[in-house]
Amino acid sequence: MATIKIAGIMRAGAYSPNHIGNDAAIFNITAEELRKRGCEVNTYTEEQFIAGAATEDIIVNMCRERRSIELLQKREDEGALVINSGYGIENCTRERMTRILLGSGIPYPESLMVNTDEAVVNLLEQHGFDRCWIKRGDFHAMHKEDVSYVRHAAEAQEVLQEYFLRGIPRAVINRHLEGDLVKFYGIAGTDFFYWFYPLESGHSKFGAENINGMPHYEAFDADALKETCQQAADVLGVSVYGGDCIVGHNGEYSIIDFNDWPSFAPCRKEAGLVIARHIMNRIKDWQNH
Repeated sequence: MATIKIAGIMRAGAYSPNHIGNDAAIFNITAEELRKRGCEVNTYTEEQFIAGAATEDIIVNMCRERRSIELLQKREDEGALVINSGYGIENCTRERMTRILLGSGIPYPESLMVNTDEAVVNLLEQHGFDRCWIKRGDFHAMHKEDVSYVRHAAEAQEVLQEYFLRGIPRAVINRHLEGDLVKFYGIAGTDFFYWFYPLESGHSKFGAENINGMPHYEAFDADALKETCQQAADVLGVSVYGGDCIVGHNGEYSIIDFNDWPSFAPCRKEAGLVIARHIMNRIKDWQNH
């Protein structure tokens, strides 16, 4: 049997804020597990991929660069197997994600989508928003300021002005939710699902986890959360995923963030094994069609 050749595209460091080592670790573990299964995995940077270095028809990637995503979509349209899909990665950008999740009935905070040069004080007051989160709508978060917690409408207006001056045209405003912050990881088509309280383990990207404080351990249905997250992964079009949710005092939960191929930092050894199995199954399906 011919050797399965895979292009592995690592994530550019700018898109792994405070998690460069963690992102590289899950990628390398997955690549090594694929090699154990007889695959030839050639690794590339996003810059090399954009320059045309990867010619393999199977692409396993953690890409986040705009040009990388466009190229992934092009290769997918031409028949290549791409995991995660370039279209799925694009769907995880904030405004697209918000529209898709709300439109699909996935539990998600009440949200407003605005131009950053808009006057929003009256709009926020009209919708009863006081404490809320402002997030760049056009792309993935790269800097701490791309996700901003504000305490009232006037502060929200100031943050939007800063986004506008930074050249960010669109923003999503999420209503702040009280409750326990829970981080989760999953892999489509498998039983793998891992969740934890990030503040307990000091797991943080920008420190925003501190806003809700230490968990109160509200009871919730973890199996239902797993099912909801899988539904979100399906509608967004990503199969290796993670994110955050808030569990309220009544046990109800809302997804507040959803990411394509996160670090799986607290469970990466087990996750890398399952991701490799998932990729092998996807390859078999792709080869048979």
